[in-house]
Amino acid sequence: MNGTDPTLAASAAEIGRRLENLRARIDRACGRVGRDPAGVTLVAVTKTQPPATVAAAALAGLTVFGENYVQEARPKIEGLSAPASWHFIGRLQSNKAGLAVRLFNAIHSVDGAKLARDLSRRAEAAGKRLPILIQVNLSGEVTKSGVAPDQALDLVAEAQTLPGLEVRGLMTLPPFFEAPEAARPYFAALRRLKERLRPEPPDLSMGMSGDFEAAVEEGATLIRIGTALFGPRT
Repeated sequence: MNGTDPTLAASAAEIGRRLENLRARIDRACGRVGRDPAGVTLVAVTKTQPPATVAAAALAGLTVFGENYVQEARPKIEGLSAPASWHFIGRLQSNKAGLAVRLFNAIHSVDGAKLARDLSRRAEAAGKRLPILIQVNLSGEVTKSGVAPDQALDLVAEAQTLPGLEVRGLMTLPPFFEAPEAARPYFAALRRLKERLRPEPPDLSMGMSGDFEAAVEEGATLIRIGTALFGPRT
């Protein structure tokens, strides 16, 4: 990191230490179920983090970032000079679809046919095929987005017909539990739901800082990590 701003270098070093620990935990979780750790992508969730922290994370070796809000993400995406893949993981309103298609490399949170059609139309106009995941609300919580499990297969089938989209898999956000193991049934249910899809897509986006090891053991390919990398949000 010679020639790097000392504050940026110090931040990158701290994030790097946390990242090393996380990767060791991912390796152990994969080892317990006979998975290859290369099949798990860590999505660094930079919600509420300033652009300087994103730059430090990139310096530490992170290349995949997740954001919950389109407008908050825009200056971070446009201001980062390092190569990166940006994933939208929050609730997406249709009126932000065009900007989301322009800024993001993947959308994890498609929860309805109208949004899918809007994204497809915008992606086609931009000359791209946008990777998406269908968000499934397995808990039935009214405060969470996502299609009901009994409607997920139909939404996937419709999205697979849209020329601007590439359906990569499913995403879920289970209820918050103090005990990480309590989230495991939700992760297992999402895996079983994905196994019913034909053709079966490759990705499961599930697991966060408090429960990602259970998610990895249940088949997660994308884990969304914020606090364990950057500390508590302010």
